[in-house]
Amino acid sequence: MHRVIAHLDMDAFFASVEQRDNPALRGKPVIVGAPPTQRGVVCAASYEARKFGVRSAMPSATAGRLCPKGVFVRPRMDRYKEESGFILKIMAETGAVIEPMSIDEAYLDLSARCQAEDADASLLLCVPIARQLKERIRSERGLTATIGIASNKLLAKIASDFEKPDGLTVVSERDKVQFLRPLPARVLYGVGRVTEQVLLGAGMR
Repeated sequence: MHRVIAHLDMDAFFASVEQRDNPALRGKPVIVGAPPTQRGVVCAASYEARKFGVRSAMPSATAGRLCPKGVFVRPRMDRYKEESGFILKIMAETGAVIEPMSIDEAYLDLSARCQAEDADASLLLCVPIARQLKERIRSERGLTATIGIASNKLLAKIASDFEKPDGLTVVSERDKVQFLRPLPARVLYGVGRVTEQVLLGAGMR
């Protein structure tokens, strides 16, 4: 059986929920977290805020300096968990085996549904399912998701990070080396800033 794995990642999930629930926030640089006048960190940032360099886990004071017009919103974890439940239900209706990784991302094993004469043809069978899933999340929940499709979890995760927001990327078995070759080591799961510097020091880019 050919493996067909999709990785779904909600786009700026917390901030997108806030923008959806409060239309006055749409199009604005929304920063979910403690206000910059208090000690705390950024939980999430909308894409409008990310353009200023605001990132999750950043001190709120730093985010306030980078994005002076940012709109700070207190996190509503119960609301995000509720929304995550709705999205998981939509994912489950694809018939995939679901493996949630966090409140806003999950792997979908679609191997049983997407089988063809070879591995790459099997991956392509998954594309209409992924498109329909993205459209259902958009129409029913008012949010966008990015999906990566590949023959294993590592590649699917890298694929979902490749084109955000609202992207859909397939990494074929035939082209996977060509796809990976130009990417920095940082795209590998678990390689953060510190490990990246160690790898660079060893000549691995």
